[in-house]
Amino acid sequence: MLLLAADPFAERDVRAVVLVFTRADCPVSNRYAPEVSRLHGEYAARGVRFWLVYPDGGTTEAQREAHRAEYGYRMPAIADADHKLAARAGAVVTPEAAVFVPKGRGWQRVYRGRIDDRYVDFGNYRSTPERHDLAEALDSVLAGKPVKVRETKSIGCAIADLL
Repeated sequence: MLLLAADPFAERDVRAVVLVFTRADCPVSNRYAPEVSRLHGEYAARGVRFWLVYPDGGTTEAQREAHRAEYGYRMPAIADADHKLAARAGAVVTPEAAVFVPKGRGWQRVYRGRIDDRYVDFGNYRSTPERHDLAEALDSVLAGKPVKVRETKSIGCAIADLL
């Protein structure tokens, strides 16, 4: 079920919130679907709440639902046509992830960037990533340690109006 009016930051009993920005028409995002789903499965049971964020206002709810079904996404999703979540996360391309942790009455972003380093540049990618940036950030958060690398550059499809 696609959640259009939900607030990813409404839950206070989670260890972290991960926003994964995607577009149904982005081949790079679609290639990451298995890895994003794997990460969701691994970290959800440990108190990490994943949200799939669709920042493209040109797709309908039916198209987003078809995309989620085709790629096997089981995490909740939210539309972000006004780019409020993209701005809060600092996201400019898809796929891109942002990790937030509770801080006081609000949320602090502790990571923004790529899921891993599989894509070196457009059309240039490794068969196996050497760094798993999102997983490393989440492991640090869950261990109560600072995230060492707080930002990385994502390679993917531009979020309209942000680049």
